[in-house]
Amino acid sequence: MKKSDCKKYLKLSGLEPLIITPESNFINVGERTNVTGSRKFLRLIKEENYTEALEVARDQVEGGAQIIDVNMDEGMLDGKQAMVTFLNLIASEPDIARLPIMIDSSKWDIIEAGLQVVQGKSVVNSISLKEGEATFIHHAKLIKRYGAAVIVMAFDEDGQADTYERRIDICKRSYEILVNQVHFPPEDIIFDPNIFPVATGMEEHRLNALDFFNATKWIKDNLPYVSVSGGVSNVSFSFRGNNVVREAINAAFLYHAIQHGMNMGIVNPTMLEVYDEIPKDLLEHVEDVLFDKRDDATERLLGFAETVKGQKKDDVAKIQEWRSEPLQNRITHALVKGIDAFIVEDVEEARQVVNKPIEVIEGHLMTGMNVVGDLFGSGKMFLPQVVKSARVMKKAVAYLQPYIEAGKDDSQQSNGKILMATVKGDVHDIGKNIVSVVLGCNNYEIVDLGVMVPPEKIIETAKKENVDVIGLSGLITPSLDEMVYVSQEMEKQGFNIPLLIGGATTSRAHSAVKIAPHYSNTVVHVNDASRAVTVVGNLLQKDNNVYKEQIREEYEKFREQFLKRGKKKEYIPIEEARERKFKIDWKTTEIVKPKQLGIQDIQDFDITILEDYIDWSPFFRSWDLHGKYPDILTDNIVGKQATELFKDAKVLLQKVFDEKLLKAKAVFGLFPANSINDDDIEVIIEDCHAELDSVSKKDFDCAQSDTAKFLTLRQQLKKREGVPNFALADFIAPKDTGVQDYIGCFCVTTGFGTEQLAKEFEANHDDYNAIMIKALADRLAEAFAEYLHQKVRTDFWGYASNENLSNQELIKEAYKGIRPAPGYPACPDHLEKKTIWNILKVEEAIGVKLTDSLAMWPAASVSGYYFANPEAKYFGLGKITKDQLEDYTKRRYISKEEAAKWLNPNLAEY
Repeated sequence: MKKSDCKKYLKLSGLEPLIITPESNFINVGERTNVTGSRKFLRLIKEENYTEALEVARDQVEGGAQIIDVNMDEGMLDGKQAMVTFLNLIASEPDIARLPIMIDSSKWDIIEAGLQVVQGKSVVNSISLKEGEATFIHHAKLIKRYGAAVIVMAFDEDGQADTYERRIDICKRSYEILVNQVHFPPEDIIFDPNIFPVATGMEEHRLNALDFFNATKWIKDNLPYVSVSGGVSNVSFSFRGNNVVREAINAAFLYHAIQHGMNMGIVNPTMLEVYDEIPKDLLEHVEDVLFDKRDDATERLLGFAETVKGQKKDDVAKIQEWRSEPLQNRITHALVKGIDAFIVEDVEEARQVVNKPIEVIEGHLMTGMNVVGDLFGSGKMFLPQVVKSARVMKKAVAYLQPYIEAGKDDSQQSNGKILMATVKGDVHDIGKNIVSVVLGCNNYEIVDLGVMVPPEKIIETAKKENVDVIGLSGLITPSLDEMVYVSQEMEKQGFNIPLLIGGATTSRAHSAVKIAPHYSNTVVHVNDASRAVTVVGNLLQKDNNVYKEQIREEYEKFREQFLKRGKKKEYIPIEEARERKFKIDWKTTEIVKPKQLGIQDIQDFDITILEDYIDWSPFFRSWDLHGKYPDILTDNIVGKQATELFKDAKVLLQKVFDEKLLKAKAVFGLFPANSINDDDIEVIIEDCHAELDSVSKKDFDCAQSDTAKFLTLRQQLKKREGVPNFALADFIAPKDTGVQDYIGCFCVTTGFGTEQLAKEFEANHDDYNAIMIKALADRLAEAFAEYLHQKVRTDFWGYASNENLSNQELIKEAYKGIRPAPGYPACPDHLEKKTIWNILKVEEAIGVKLTDSLAMWPAASVSGYYFANPEAKYFGLGKITKDQLEDYTKRRYISKEEAAKWLNPNLAEY
């Protein structure tokens, strides 16, 4: 080092200087004053409880943090104002202000606002080449002018650096731009070369730790005077819930990262073991992974992790007793308990003692799966456990497959081949996937065509694959017609195989009345996964004519009774129903004008906020565990499995939060509105969108460039005197009253990222987590809808500004106002989504699309209206008669045939 270089150290300051020299210990950054990393801090900032928020910062100082990270990035916060306010308050607290501040934000305006008020020499976290060199240089020049240091992420126009080569290339390029073009002091540059999880089971992640170590060393050797930082806890995310292993990975990684040159970063001290105190056998397994010493390093660590899971550190060396059992017992135990850590090792041992690899599947594995099937059939195992068993089975079969193919052995006999598909226009597949897994566990070969599958592809594939059964799934009402169409095509083309029907909107009634008459072979409605195995087994047994005939007779009898029952109900003409509408006294009812009219969107919302709004009961139902949360966790029958499922869900949910795996976005609008013509709602919007599609365009009155229409439907069932026939329009003041009313509409999503995660899990033969992530995304979407509705009631609209309800009260809808959704009982008309999409420009704003059948994509999305009137309530439309259908087609400007498609189950002629 030249004499002139001796003072080129990173120098930061609050009220006191922090000089980072080669002799300095590792510099720990405290991150609890970060709204994205601490729910407590987020709550305090949102409540403007800055006194307690400062205590969070003070706790970090007392806990040994040497730099304080401050982040105010949250969709519902004014991040700029919060950053300035908090930094100014810190400046008045000498015990906190003595430390340097790290201004942390993904938004440049927040960073610059912080730079303008922070005292001392701070650190900006962060800039990168992600948006190109021009933006990178612009931000760097401003940071230099403000006199701050900067963290540079290893990120460029092509994305995040995830290999050694990408890390060093991006860091070198960034350094040369900063030093040579911006003339940024090199000692004020801190590189973050990206710490990723290890032992994920994915081949491309094997070098995650080693590449970081080597890149760090290269940076320190080749980019003079810079520092290297990172978030250490990222490395052990694969082992959430197993603190013994997490603490060991964190400690070993940090030890070696420091040896390679990392001199600062974020470390949670509670998740860090002392390196020298890590048990030697555990350390060996961990370092094998970190340095990629063995091809089976991940498998060995996963296996070892199972032996110490839930144990105290003193018990780490304890070996699970079941591992000393005979081979078949071990394989059966692994399948029943869903433990995949040792299955490859055991299957290889089994392969050595059989004549052909296929015999391991037909013998050892199917023996274990038969036990699983017996336990499931007798109610001693539940659906989540069976899906875990399938994960073990798939991993075992995947290992054996190359040996089977090498021997060209095709002797394995399945119990039958089943085609599964979610029909055209529909995107929901959780139930279908669960049924596929359960059938697969029972040695059925599954041909899964996925979602939005056209009828012709179903027919073509069924012929090509010579399947024994076709299973159709759907969630939205238009899917019912798609299923009818498929059954008609199967009849035309001479199919002679059973047809299974399932999904949320399907029913025995629809299957018996609308589908079965079109198809000569057997049609069976399967309402849950636990019935699927029995039904398919009976349908495919050799002497199945009696069973099939019994099904047909049951459906014919059901159809006759259903049609007779429908005829007994009386319906009134639509004009009479309108006379019997629900009447509100508009002279006395309270109407609150929204605080902010118009359209707002929320991008990259902090998804962690939604955890407190989740209604968990439907989550358990999706896994065929029935009961209300939290009581289901202590249920005498399913409590144990519900608790285990809940624990796994929380682990995956935390991973989603920590790694920001899912994106949450929303768009909503609040508008002046009045009801017109009894059943329509006229909405005042800013402009008339010229590019509307042909259906929705008819719902806009383009003579007045600022209006749109929502069309509602009215109950027609004859009721006793005094009981009204509801339509949603009843909850909005009629235009002729002269009273100005208001309405809202919205779309939220938490689905971006779900499909990719599910595919990654499936690629690793992990159907359990593939299904889990979709179920969690659905719950988060509903939670987002609940959260946003609360914010609208209390803030954006403000008609219930004093509301203070618990999550249980929110779930029970104990609030004022409703948020009905197109496609649901009060508004079964899916076409209303098109109007919402056009008013809010949903796809342009947040990327949520509508399929041909008007399902939302991503699937984890929710849309609907906001009604504020205190007398607004949910109701079921029920059946409507021909006169309302004809009236509706005129209002909608579509044919009766098309209208019938969207309102199929609600037609009285059904």
